[in-house]
Amino acid sequence: MSTRARSAAARNGPPPPAHCARVDFGRDICGDLHGAEQREWLVTNGLGGFASGTVAGLLTRRYHALLVAALKPPSGRTLLVSKLDEVAEYGGQRYPLTTNRWVSGVLDPHGYRYIERFRLDGTIPVWTFACGYALLEKRVWMQRDANTTYVEYILVRGDQPLYLTVKALVNYRDFHATTRAGNWRMSIQPIQAGLRVDAFSGAVPFYLLSGEASAEAAHDWYRDFDLAVERERGLEDHEDHLHAGTFRARLQPGHSVTIVASTEPFPGGADFSTRRASEAQTLRETDVLNRWVKANPEVSREAPAWIRQLVLAADQFIVSGSSPARQELDGLSVIAGYPWFGEWGRDTMIALPGLTLTTGRGEVARSILSTWARLVDAGMIPNRLPEAGSPPEYNTADATLWFLEAMRQYFVATRDEGLLRELFPVFAEIVTAHVRGARFGIRTDPVDGLLSAGEPGLQLTWMDAKVGDDPVTPRIGKPVEVNALWYNALVTMAQFARELGKPTSEYESLAARARAGFQRFWNNSAGCCFDVLDGPQGNDPSLRPNQLFAVSLAESPLGSEQQRAIVEVCARVLLTSYGLRSLAPCDPRYRGRYLGGPPERDAAYHQGTVWGWLLGPFALAHRRVYNDASQAASFLEPMAWHLNTGGLGTASEIFDGDAPFTPRGCIAQAWTVAEVLRAWTVINAGSKAGGPS
Repeated sequence: MSTRARSAAARNGPPPPAHCARVDFGRDICGDLHGAEQREWLVTNGLGGFASGTVAGLLTRRYHALLVAALKPPSGRTLLVSKLDEVAEYGGQRYPLTTNRWVSGVLDPHGYRYIERFRLDGTIPVWTFACGYALLEKRVWMQRDANTTYVEYILVRGDQPLYLTVKALVNYRDFHATTRAGNWRMSIQPIQAGLRVDAFSGAVPFYLLSGEASAEAAHDWYRDFDLAVERERGLEDHEDHLHAGTFRARLQPGHSVTIVASTEPFPGGADFSTRRASEAQTLRETDVLNRWVKANPEVSREAPAWIRQLVLAADQFIVSGSSPARQELDGLSVIAGYPWFGEWGRDTMIALPGLTLTTGRGEVARSILSTWARLVDAGMIPNRLPEAGSPPEYNTADATLWFLEAMRQYFVATRDEGLLRELFPVFAEIVTAHVRGARFGIRTDPVDGLLSAGEPGLQLTWMDAKVGDDPVTPRIGKPVEVNALWYNALVTMAQFARELGKPTSEYESLAARARAGFQRFWNNSAGCCFDVLDGPQGNDPSLRPNQLFAVSLAESPLGSEQQRAIVEVCARVLLTSYGLRSLAPCDPRYRGRYLGGPPERDAAYHQGTVWGWLLGPFALAHRRVYNDASQAASFLEPMAWHLNTGGLGTASEIFDGDAPFTPRGCIAQAWTVAEVLRAWTVINAGSKAGGPS
């Protein structure tokens, strides 16, 4: 598709997503290898598949690839196409455009030196390479609901043809693994418009295609790519990829060539229409923004560019499919984080309002709620749906209560009595199970009305890291946020019953008892709440952010002075630019850096590491107790700068507890994006639709 054709298409209808992009770098970042390799891009396909890499074009993670296909959507994620190594020839000069680092420490070639500019066009990463007089633009996107990646090259400036040679590097492995090739031979067969790759007998075939370039099969293993981030994480740090074929094309100024990687032999139709695929992506992102604008007409008018970017980022986590772990249930769900998380019940329910209701997509929220409701077993939703198709795991004390909170926000936003009536028996079963006793010691204490949870060797709250078989924060007893959620759920159930003309007395009685019992959490000497009551060592006074939910949730069991005291202590001790520390720095267990191998990182995960998703509840809690929207919103503003680091245009999972709060963990986390976006919208709208304002 020519530049002129794309510009013409963009003029039809609303402004294109590019108008909302904040991420735009020149040579100061692109030409600095350290800066360029630390900034990562992500595109997704709505099935759980994705493509990801660095601005420099350098592989630094085992998850960096052009096609990670979800072969059993939204799971079965398999790395098929690793990267494309390109060389441009223009005016008699040769310009290698790729960058590779090898285990030996050698960097060769140095393609990052030719990157004039990198930007996001909506969610699409776009590189501009300067090859002498010529400017070559490269963009990468995925087709929605297909395991297909498009890589398009456009000669946007030049006075003569540019010759492009592209080597396709492939693999076939679980996306968590790494490959040592040995003598592995794949079958690479020429077909119309490209190549077919059969990695081994029984493997899903995949295709490398182009409607404009010639293709030539190859079979050369490129061994010992260095994976610097994996080494930093204490994991295997090198890998082999197979050069499966070479594409060659002659580009005239204003013209383009596209390489397509797909599990389908004819993606986009037999003519491999890049134009249709490109326009479909643009139209989808325009529709996502338009629906957000329609749902938020007041605040969207003056929303800053970074909020618009988060709206687009929110769409990347919504997935469809019917994997075995879902018991073959069709419907929508949420990927908790890219590049390595799958479907988690807790993450899904916390993220659901921000990803769907804030963005004006109530039907998506409805599908997610319906899907997970059918997975309720013995009064609990699963904690996790395993990638390998194993049975759902139900080891969580809070995910089910977040499910009720997600339904509360859905009903407030949509007034969908039909779904409420359909799911009310499920919610009633949940409350009954929690009163009588559910798995893993989850039950209501008849004395104080509070919810207990936990057994030795288990971690049931969101602070769920383990080192070996030992939970780092077992939190056995009565966790404060679980009981804030429990009280909120009981009041919500009374409201639901009232809406449907059903008896409310049972829920009102349980709620009154839980509210009275919640006063036991108040630690007078500290001026805030205990983190856990009635644990093996008694009451736990650790200063953690969990008590914030007794303020930020719609229904609080605490008085206004207590709420204010909680916000003040969290602001004074736990608050950082990008979220809240999971433990006070004065605690001897505090770890301010999330570094090292898996045991070291797991030990730090909830012992000081900053969690981005907590920034939203903190801002909402601050608004509630101080009633100052401008000040509350100001706590979210540093996230605008974060969109230019780590995962570009999206928000990271975690950050170091110590300054400068370096982003760690997943480069794109659903609940971080969702809660920041939801909090910003609620605060600026002055509405209680998504929680306290």
